[in-house]
Amino acid sequence: MLKETEVQANGAKSSPLEVTSWWGRALVGRRPRRTFARVFALVVVSFVLFKFVFIPIRVEGNSMMPTYRHGRISLINRLAYHWHGPRRGDVIAAGAEGTYTVLLKRVVGLPGERIEVRRGKVIINGIPLIEPYARGREIPPRNEILLRDDEYFVIGDNRDVSICFPVRRSDIIGKAVL
Repeated sequence: MLKETEVQANGAKSSPLEVTSWWGRALVGRRPRRTFARVFALVVVSFVLFKFVFIPIRVEGNSMMPTYRHGRISLINRLAYHWHGPRRGDVIAAGAEGTYTVLLKRVVGLPGERIEVRRGKVIINGIPLIEPYARGREIPPRNEILLRDDEYFVIGDNRDVSICFPVRRSDIIGKAVL
């Protein structure tokens, strides 16, 4: 139903009302400029967030099962380690050298620690690491290594298909948040 004018109680005519359909009013509201300004602000904020803060990635492979399943979309927070480094247990995204591949792995060793894999267990400074998230068979033995000041030792949760290796701080893209 459309109205062109509204008659006040005393019989005087007021200014003409805006002619709109009900769906136009529902979509845009009574103040179109404000609505478009909000939509524009939302687009700008979304662009900034997904361009500079969060990176969406698709998980390929099963090395982080059951935590991250094959085909799942995950978000990487690029600012998570801006003020502090990764902590033990964090799932990080690291760039593989020479490729555009991003690896999702769990941090088990921190800079300056001695890491060894013995009898399927990760040993940190002589103490076995308790890993409730680990699944699958035992990982192959690895000689003891001393992590440098800019290195973290990472491994996938699914030990059947995962490898473990040190990664430099400069290769860490961010923290997996979803």
